[in-house]
Amino acid sequence: MFRRLFRSDPTRAAGAALYAACASAARNPVFYQDLAVPDTVEGRFEVYALHVLLVIDRLRGQGEPAAAVSQALFDALLRGLDDGLREMGVGDLSVGKKMRKLGEALYGRARNLDRALAALPETTALQELLTRTVYAGVAAPPVDRLIAWALATRDHLATQPLDALLGGTVTLDGDAA
Repeated sequence: MFRRLFRSDPTRAAGAALYAACASAARNPVFYQDLAVPDTVEGRFEVYALHVLLVIDRLRGQGEPAAAVSQALFDALLRGLDDGLREMGVGDLSVGKKMRKLGEALYGRARNLDRALAALPETTALQELLTRTVYAGVAAPPVDRLIAWALATRDHLATQPLDALLGGTVTLDGDAA
């Protein structure tokens, strides 16, 4: 019984490892210095979400194991957001409300990114999405450069072996900016 209780779950471990890689890549100063993403809680949320959603896009349609790892990655992102709120001092009574809003925002971002990626090579929807989310309130954002990064990262993810991703190993091309 204890062995089953404390046994590691490879799917959850893979999701956590992919999230850690996304979080690390999202901290790359190039986003905040060169690409003018606001270095705020909201700006960082958008960059974290974009990284995770690009990895989820790579896993989409790759079978049940990929769907399970994709869900584990999304769950790890939600746990990370919850932990971040608590570290920022958000009270226990408020965390649930804030997490619900963040979850709704993530689902909206995912749905809109899916639509924008489906419209490629036309990038108007992607430009509108990134302008509205990542660059909300930024005058004359370099959205074309962020689009180039996102598409290069998506292409880079497509070259990575599925088995590596399912094992929690991913490289993200955060220097493409």
